Amino acid sequence: MGSGKTTVGQLLAGRLHRPFFDSDAMVEARTGRTVREIFETDGEAAYRPLETDALLEALSSPEPAVVAAAGGVVLSPVNRQALREHAARVVWLRADPSLLVERALRQDHRPLLEQDPAGTMLRMAADRTSLYVDVADKVIEVDHLTPAQVADRVMAP
Repeated sequence: MGSGKTTVGQLLAGRLHRPFFDSDAMVEARTGRTVREIFETDGEAAYRPLETDALLEALSSPEPAVVAAAGGVVLSPVNRQALREHAARVVWLRADPSLLVERALRQDHRPLLEQDPAGTMLRMAADRTSLYVDVADKVIEVDHLTPAQVADRVMAP
């Protein structure tokens, strides 16, 4: 959340001439509601299966694609297995949690950060770090990089 997945993903898709999928945008298009509305109305438990459906759809693209998967996809063993089974090249855009809070709060669709944004981000980092490590083929520290620099590093061997 706030690491630049969508911006960097769009840059990479353009450079590679591949389709681009953003799992949050896919969920919103499918449901006609924002992620925030889904969380507020139905809760996180209702959102997670929608997130899985979007990821599986993106991974099943008939041509290689760039996917900006929501940060929570790693919480599901089904999603982690799907990433392995589809031989997805997973890049973790890692940033300092305080920077992520600052970036994420600039946008209005971050329902998990409603109460205690810094504490929530630190808890999410603690809960998810080992899961990101488990699925990531590459880790890029994005704290002081522009989106173009991050895209360059993603494409570097």
